[in-house]
Amino acid sequence: MQFIDDIETLEGHYSAPGAPSLRKVAHRLTPLYRQWVMASRLCVLSTVGPEGVDGSPRGDDGPVILELDPKTLAMPDWRGNNRLDSLRNIVRDPRVSLMFMVPGSNNVVRVNGSARLTADQDLRTRFEKQGRLPATVIVIDIAEVYTQCARALMRARTWSSGDEAAILPTMGEILAEASDGEEGGTQYDEAWGQRAAKTMW
Repeated sequence: MQFIDDIETLEGHYSAPGAPSLRKVAHRLTPLYRQWVMASRLCVLSTVGPEGVDGSPRGDDGPVILELDPKTLAMPDWRGNNRLDSLRNIVRDPRVSLMFMVPGSNNVVRVNGSARLTADQDLRTRFEKQGRLPATVIVIDIAEVYTQCARALMRARTWSSGDEAAILPTMGEILAEASDGEEGGTQYDEAWGQRAAKTMW
């Protein structure tokens, strides 16, 4: 198998990008990009660091981000597994990319930029939920905003294929397999489900 290792060879396998794919790029939240992003309750945050890359889903019960100004977004870091993979990366390499999704739409809006972390009390307080505050907030400086081609979600029938989760292993089963039975199992699944329902924030 031969691999492509230069840009000229790569570009030789594709036609030139169309004008719309280049002209759709903005460098701030325009009114329509703002409307789209503020409708999103789910995004994927991608980061890079010395140990590699990380893609982390981020969700909320309303807009997943807060606009501080047309060039700056803020994202709360709500309760998770405390691995801090994305946050460790941001501390050492600020480059980030976010993909915002809205159920039912096959389009995705991408934001590329740089990020910093803060534990600023005033900013954290703006995200208060049920008496809880995020431990930190990710502040994102926007470099680019643009839409992604809808074909990937269309091919996958992301929003139209129905619930396919019944065929999947549970997280307890996966954990038991990965830990040679030392962690996980049915008890893990039952306990985690109850715990998560009580501690979303």
